[in-house]
Order: sequence, then structure tokens, then C-alpha cells
Amino acid sequence: MTETDRGDFDARLRSAVAEAATHALRLEGTVANVGKSGETRIEKQALTRADLEVQEILLRALLACRPHVRLEAEEDTPTCALFGNDSDEVAIIDPIDGTYHSYLGGEGPYSVILGFAVKGVYRRALVALPREQLLFEGIAGVGARVGTFDGEGRPAEAIADGERILVSHGMPDAVCSALEASGFEVAFGSGGAVAVAPLVPGVRAGLRYAEALPGVSVRGRAGLVIARESGARVEQASGADFPNDMTTPARTLVIATSAEDSQRIREALRSAGVD
Repeated sequence: MTETDRGDFDARLRSAVAEAATHALRLEGTVANVGKSGETRIEKQALTRADLEVQEILLRALLACRPHVRLEAEEDTPTCALFGNDSDEVAIIDPIDGTYHSYLGGEGPYSVILGFAVKGVYRRALVALPREQLLFEGIAGVGARVGTFDGEGRPAEAIADGERILVSHGMPDAVCSALEASGFEVAFGSGGAVAVAPLVPGVRAGLRYAEALPGVSVRGRAGLVIARESGARVEQASGADFPNDMTTPARTLVIATSAEDSQRIREALRSAGVD
């Protein structure tokens, strides 16, 4: 891919994610939860017309510039059938991450996620927070950027801003209480928002917890490329690095800007009996 081609590819991706996020925001408050079968958890059952239309915006753009990729997409929409299954490059899509709690329920930021993995390792991601009008992008080994929907943005750097920590919905009450006792202000958000938490104004850290393995989902891991490239610590409850591949099981994700904050979060988890 030439520099010109790369620039066009980058611009198409940013434009598609910005368009998708704008469409999600436009439909917010006007769509109902129609639900989907085959899921046992209410969060996984949530589905709206917005989820389907936003995914199609992303898929049509992807088909124009990356038709060979395999898909790891949240919804089964018509354009999915136009992609193959034999590429080493995978496009990871969650059109509206946090549909039930964040999009329909208004509990914290929801997100639009488009990621790429090669041979199972995450290489690139774009995460948009529609309400906040923020677009984050990270490329492994290149760096991270943040901006609004109508520009290319600026280099992103993870900083400790405020006392808020974004946590996943369903975080045990004991963990939330322990975090608050250590000085954090607990707020809930979608997985995509948690992944870029230290880049969100007023937020200094992020925490996700999954009760059962394989733990944090494939789509929930995509945005971690952005966090890593911004300089954030991306760890597990043990303090070990969180895996940067699609399949290694990991139940707990800690994102922080400093060793001190990471230690505070891990001590809160331990005091609540979570590992």
C-alpha cells in the first residue's frame, strides 16, 4: 500500500466511523429495543434499528476498501455475507457497544467500535463516543490520536484527569465501594469507552470485569490498541499485561496512567475478593 493509498484508507475509516457515530446519535431516543434470540443475558439480547443501520454504514465503507477481510461483527446484517472467511486480517465491529445500559438506558457513554487484527493480534482500532463527539484512533507501533468527527485530530496521551474511573456495567457492588473508598469516583460506561478511559476528559482510569471465562470479549479488546499507543498501562488484576490477541482468556482489565493508580485499582479488586 502506497502512502497515497494509506492516506485514502485512513480517511475512509475515520469518515465511516464518524458517519456511523453521528447516525447513532441522531437515532438516539427514537428507537426501541426489539431484542434478539439466542442470548441469555439481557444486555446481549438488546437490539435496535440503530445497531443494524450503524453496522451497515461501517460494512459498506469496509467493503469499498478492505473487501478481503474476515468479519467479527456483533450483528448479522445483509452486507456481512459479502465478506469471505479465509483472510488473516479480521475486522472487529460493534456498531453500538452498550446498547442496553448506555444507549437505551443513558447510563454512561456508549461507543462505536471498528478494529483490525492480523493473525489474531490487534493492530488498529477506531472508537467513537457519539454523545461526547470524540473519535479515538490507534495503530500499533505508530501512535494514537483523538479528535472530533470533522477533523484528523491530534496525538493522544493518557493523563490522569479528574478522579473518575469508568467501569463496566455489572461491576460488583463490593468493587465499586472499594474503588470509592480509595478515592475514585465510579461511573459506568460501555466496553469501548472503558478501553479509552484515560483519554476521556475528566476520567483517569478504566476497569472491566467478566465473571466467566473467556472473559473480556473480542470486541471489547479492540480499543486497547488506542490505550496502549497513548501510553496507558493495560493490565490484568494480577498486574500482568493484558493480552493483545483475540483469544487469550482474561477476566479483568485495568487501564491506568500510572503505577500508583493501577495499584489502587488492584487493591480494590483484592479487597472485594475479585481476581
